[in-house]
Amino acid sequence: MHDLLNSVQSLPPSLIYMVAALVVAAETALIVGLVAPGEATLLLVGFLTYTGTLRLGPALLVMIMAAALGDAVAFRAGRRYGPRLRASRWGVRVGPHRWARADAMLGRMGGRGLLTARWVAFARTLVPRLAGAAGMPYRRFAPWNLAGVVTWVGASVLVGHLAGESYETVSRLLGRATGAVLVLVAALVAVVLAGRWLGRNPDPARALLARAAGLPPLRWLSARYGLLFFLLTLRLGPAWALLANLAAGVVLLFVVGLAIAWTLRVVVRHSGLALVDGAIASWFAARRTPDAVEATQTAVSVLRGSSLIVVVALVAAVQAWRHRPWRADLLSVVGTIGAFVPLVVLAAVADLAAGGRVVLFSTQNAVVTASLCTLAWLLSRGARWPVAVAAWTVAAAGVVAIGGGRLYLGLSTASGTVGAVLLGAAWTAVFMVAWATRDRAVAAGGSAAG
Repeated sequence: MHDLLNSVQSLPPSLIYMVAALVVAAETALIVGLVAPGEATLLLVGFLTYTGTLRLGPALLVMIMAAALGDAVAFRAGRRYGPRLRASRWGVRVGPHRWARADAMLGRMGGRGLLTARWVAFARTLVPRLAGAAGMPYRRFAPWNLAGVVTWVGASVLVGHLAGESYETVSRLLGRATGAVLVLVAALVAVVLAGRWLGRNPDPARALLARAAGLPPLRWLSARYGLLFFLLTLRLGPAWALLANLAAGVVLLFVVGLAIAWTLRVVVRHSGLALVDGAIASWFAARRTPDAVEATQTAVSVLRGSSLIVVVALVAAVQAWRHRPWRADLLSVVGTIGAFVPLVVLAAVADLAAGGRVVLFSTQNAVVTASLCTLAWLLSRGARWPVAVAAWTVAAAGVVAIGGGRLYLGLSTASGTVGAVLLGAAWTAVFMVAWATRDRAVAAGGSAAG
């Protein structure tokens, strides 16, 4: 790395400006950003302004002009080749419904979407083309896009300049954080897929057994002893069979929880967030006062995970008594009177995942997050829009307040808090997606029967 920096510093400044500008412009103009995002180039430019090889003012101006020019070219390409792009092989693979959703998003968010997309590696490459293809006027595109370019380029170059001698460390941590974010995105996709599968298979244990029965060894066993198994289930009776099915489902949920927790451990461990734990803890410690500590301890003690699990159980029981919607399968139990069961499983998973010399999860934060999200889900399901917004707003405020309170008291670290909140939110998302998938399936089945 040092040899590369020395080689770059020996080049003429005008050549450095030209090459860096071409890289930044090509990120969007030639779709290079899908393979090589431009942050590293801007960080390097910022570092060269620190060493005196380049001047900060001209560097900022050149990089902003290059990024704006690349976006203008991409916008023009989208305007000219948009319909042809949608009809191409790649556009057909994207699908007409996704194009329609993208058009609706641009129509709804407008300029705010352009400004936000500039901070997302893949989005800033595609969104200018999408805006052009959607027919957005350039007079509307240019101001918002320029605002995103100025803030993104300015922040990246200034970070490289302020890093100074720490450029190598900053770029290494940026790479680690990027990898962790990609793992996190993959984990979120896995959570959604798990929820959709659970929604299509309300009895997951029975569905897995049925699929496993098709494998050669189990198929032979079922053919040879299938009658014996059938007689055994009749001997057990429907109540014990249901209990065994629910027990197997809870064990399966425990395994899924461990998988989610392990993935989030990887994300937290490699994100570089743990490096700032000490600084954040010192900042909170310097602001503690006896009265504030006493009030925070009271709030944290009252809003513990166990207390919130009891509240979830009571709310779920009231709703189940009022509506009586459950059926004899795991998802129906979890979505109604047994909504507290996943929270108990999560507490066991978080305790197990928090073991070791370095605690990457706070069990309390994970259970509190999942409990508040579950409460919001139960209260907002089937409710009017203002009620749903209020429920989720209170839940989000509660998560931030309890997490911040535990940080203030020194009961958890910043990285542990983030990991625990992600675990609790992902755990709730599995069941939200599962229930939504089931609702759609039931509605589709009802309309087909009609």
